[in-house]
Amino acid sequence: MNKVFCILSLIIFTQLNTFSQEISSKMINSISFSKPNENKLSNFIIAALDEEFSVSFDVLSGIEYDLYYTIDHYDFDWKKSELLKSEFIQGFDEVKINNYTSSFNTYQIYTNYNITFPNSETSLKKSGNYIIRILDEYGDELFNRKFILYEKLCSVKTEIKRSRELEFINEKQVVNFEVIPLNLQLNNPERNVKTLIVKNNDLNNSIFNLKPQYKIGNKLIYKYDKESSFWGGNEYLYFDNKSIKTSNVEIQDYRLNDIYQNFLFIDYPRYNRKYTYNPDINGGFLINASNVENPSNEADYVNIYFSLENSNNLFNKDDNIYIVGEFNNYSKNRIYKMQYDYKKNKFEAVIKLKQGFYNYKYLMKNNSNLKINFQNGEIGGNFDETENIYSVVVYYRNFGERYDRAIGFGKGSSNYITN
Repeated sequence: MNKVFCILSLIIFTQLNTFSQEISSKMINSISFSKPNENKLSNFIIAALDEEFSVSFDVLSGIEYDLYYTIDHYDFDWKKSELLKSEFIQGFDEVKINNYTSSFNTYQIYTNYNITFPNSETSLKKSGNYIIRILDEYGDELFNRKFILYEKLCSVKTEIKRSRELEFINEKQVVNFEVIPLNLQLNNPERNVKTLIVKNNDLNNSIFNLKPQYKIGNKLIYKYDKESSFWGGNEYLYFDNKSIKTSNVEIQDYRLNDIYQNFLFIDYPRYNRKYTYNPDINGGFLINASNVENPSNEADYVNIYFSLENSNNLFNKDDNIYIVGEFNNYSKNRIYKMQYDYKKNKFEAVIKLKQGFYNYKYLMKNNSNLKINFQNGEIGGNFDETENIYSVVVYYRNFGERYDRAIGFGKGSSNYITN
């Protein structure tokens, strides 16, 4: 009898414990897109329709959950397109993710999930805008990410210029471009052609739907100034903690509690300093760890301590300052918001991140009582010399078509900025 009671108690305890371990979005970390042979990870990706790419993320738990993905097609303005699933998906939708690996030899236990497209169950047939959603076993969404697939039906030639507005000539960058059709007739381009310009893979920092200014033969010419201008920003700050048990030029101290803690050197507002070139990866990040074979499941998680000096009491204690980069999809979520420390007169935040190389910056959000006007929230300042990457996507919907095709893609670097 006692034996039966013990067995029943164990079963009930196990069921209750399993129920209490339901997955939540707070357990998700290190969401990224990647392409083969690229040396950085992104949270937004633009790929050719026939190009391979992967989506990866971690669940900070030792439980291997049953997770699923579903994909939807969108028009250029991110409204759902009229296409049926069967028209843009070859194979299946709401597919279980079968490629996952438990962490190995790490303080933080986690499970790494990876999806590569195309795969044996899902292939995407149409170009355009997409959103992938990751669902739990009950069909509840854990997170989503946007991506774009394009056809090679036109070439896009980009050129980065300094602003012609004298007031902003040292602070802004302007994107000019030409669209050259390849074996495609662009009918009524003023109405049927749409465009998207994205700075450093940040969809929050993009310009939609510029119309061609004029045509030369079959070329569409876009040579705007104000309409296609971006604040230059500054080079990203960075840290490298592939070795979590050493200090370096970015990390001043480390400790081990339940997991490792890395303390970065104090950062300072750079808006009032001269521009200094600092090589970066334009907001991206890379998972990496020393002396391991597979960083995707052998890199550990570390609490990163950020601090921003309140120089000359520039900020108010209630100012909304965030740490952003591609590692968090440039999100101004509360978990990335800094808190003011009265005694130290600085803003601080702790973010749990997987070992690797990270670009980040500090952004101000919607503050009207600032002593300094941080254009576009850039606490680091805005400089025309800053090296940025600009991506241009061209969309086309001919008369009678039911969705916006992405027909071309171009990329330009402000390394080659001209007057």
